[in-house]
Amino acid sequence: MTTKIVPVVMAGGKGTRLWPLSRTAAAKQFIRFLGEETLLQKTLQRVSDSTIYEQAFVVTNEDFRFLVAEQARELSVKLAGIVLEPEARNTAAAVAAAAVIVADRFGPEALVQILPSDHEIVVDETYRNCVKLAAEAARAGNIVTFGIKPTEPATGYGYIEIGDALSGGAHKVKRFVEKPKQDVAEKMLESGNYVWNSGMFVFEAGQMLRELEGLAPEVLFAVREAVEKTAGDLDFQRLGAEGFSKSPSISIDYAIMEKTPNAAVIPSPITWSDLGSWDAIWKLEEGDENGNVIKGNATLVNTRNSLVISRHDHIAVQGMEGVAVIASEDAVYVGPLDESQKVGDLVKLLASSEKTAHLTENHPTSLRPWGGYTSILNGERFQVKRLFVHPDKKLSLQKHHHRAEHWVCVHGTAEVTIDDKVTVLHENQSIYIPQGSVHRLANPGKILLEIIEIQTGSYLGEDDIIRIVDEFGRA
Repeated sequence: MTTKIVPVVMAGGKGTRLWPLSRTAAAKQFIRFLGEETLLQKTLQRVSDSTIYEQAFVVTNEDFRFLVAEQARELSVKLAGIVLEPEARNTAAAVAAAAVIVADRFGPEALVQILPSDHEIVVDETYRNCVKLAAEAARAGNIVTFGIKPTEPATGYGYIEIGDALSGGAHKVKRFVEKPKQDVAEKMLESGNYVWNSGMFVFEAGQMLRELEGLAPEVLFAVREAVEKTAGDLDFQRLGAEGFSKSPSISIDYAIMEKTPNAAVIPSPITWSDLGSWDAIWKLEEGDENGNVIKGNATLVNTRNSLVISRHDHIAVQGMEGVAVIASEDAVYVGPLDESQKVGDLVKLLASSEKTAHLTENHPTSLRPWGGYTSILNGERFQVKRLFVHPDKKLSLQKHHHRAEHWVCVHGTAEVTIDDKVTVLHENQSIYIPQGSVHRLANPGKILLEIIEIQTGSYLGEDDIIRIVDEFGRA
């Protein structure tokens, strides 16, 4: 049993609403948009006060497991566990798994706080007081959500109509409203009796299990089976795939919150954004004297109230008002800020074409548990990459059937194993890895290792990697 709140961070979502920086394999919770920390890292810091919280659980998926572990390591944050969903089954199954795991470890009376990993929240006295009120309401048997005080008639959020007052600042939920049309949103804002649905919850683990048993028993049955068949994998808890697949794909709002008589809301006048569009990011940041928010290499002339982000090339913008110009390494998005909610439609169009589908799926920079790589140049029978390896990390011992590789050390120290020989490379030194040889790259130093890798051969795909030994369990 614990008197603290057990935070559970949901980090498995894959979204492209902030394209071209966010993509299917590079979700927004792991991206540094304007600051030095990702949204996931900010969420972990939000629940780092050990006087209030236990160590956090993170629920994610197979593709993101090493990203979660690495970003927690960067903050020196110890996690209670990283729970891996075998497949996406929406939020009801994820919340159910969290409730089962927390009840098993801490007891059914343990308080759970569900936090999306991709929200921006200012943690101040107002926020901390809202969490305190939510905890008190949850102790009284309610499933509590945080209702954000609207600042505009936004159509991109769901709304909650506030019902009768409960003790301690909480209210009954009268009803949930789907994302409204503009005229409806304006009327709700004018009434003053509606709040935005934040997707954050607080509840006792046992209370959520009772709600699931009564309102969504098929979800609870499937998840219990999955938790019972959980397999340990390094620092990860992999839920049983067969059981988890039996859960209906349904949100916690539909499964529980819209049906239970115990739904409560804390009206929360906090600074909050789900960062679901470029317009939201522009509003969150303080602009320059012309209202422009700029990150990266850019020059703006006679331009106002715009967002310009460049990850590589220099962007020059002239004579524009209220636009978003977002440049990744391989794609540029330009559009009105007030239409940035529609980026998803553009992404669907790109995904439908064989020529552009890759731009919605993978980012030029791919992160791995040891570091990652950036694709620099591709041609017929060759490609060039920049590898970066964190201190004391190593790639798997591997070989390739179809390609040879040349490595040039540009920063740091590299330990290179080729068959039975080990060579140490310093800056400006290079080595050749013949096709079919068993090899490994390691960083024995205390600073980041950077390698330029030139691949040549008949096939250069990532699936031409035969792992022989791997400290991350991928062999």
